[in-house]
Amino acid sequence: MTDETSGAAAPLSFDIRGILAALPHRYPLLLVDRVISLVIGEKIHAVKAVSFNEQFFQGHFPGRPIMPGVLQIEALAQAAAILAIETLELAGSGKLVYFMAIDGAKFRNPVEPGVLLDLEVGFVQKRARVCKFWGKASIEGKVTCEVEFTAMVADPPEG
Repeated sequence: MTDETSGAAAPLSFDIRGILAALPHRYPLLLVDRVISLVIGEKIHAVKAVSFNEQFFQGHFPGRPIMPGVLQIEALAQAAAILAIETLELAGSGKLVYFMAIDGAKFRNPVEPGVLLDLEVGFVQKRARVCKFWGKASIEGKVTCEVEFTAMVADPPEG
């Protein structure tokens, strides 16, 4: 689909069915609820609805529930995987996107239940098998996490 005014491709969006088709993750580790916009080869904006019912809030921390920073990075990585799968046309191929490196992770503000966590990810570098991304998580414009990470596209392990 193209934007008739500029000739550019219109951003894509995905509901949960599209996300489940793109990612192998399932509850309780699926951390992307909706893709607001995806521009092939460039960036993605997705959201995670952070609910008090999340399993990790039982122990992190009782009386002061805060989403673990590592799960914010995982949510960003899942958004990046959707971006990579769509950009590299890997949907339905069975290929997986694996972490290779996490660099410069900074946690700015806590994420508590009852918020929509915005997940913005873009390519820093893209190749057929290895991609580098920047990622930023935020709540109503207030940054909670910033990170760069590298991922590889590979076949799933034999089972």
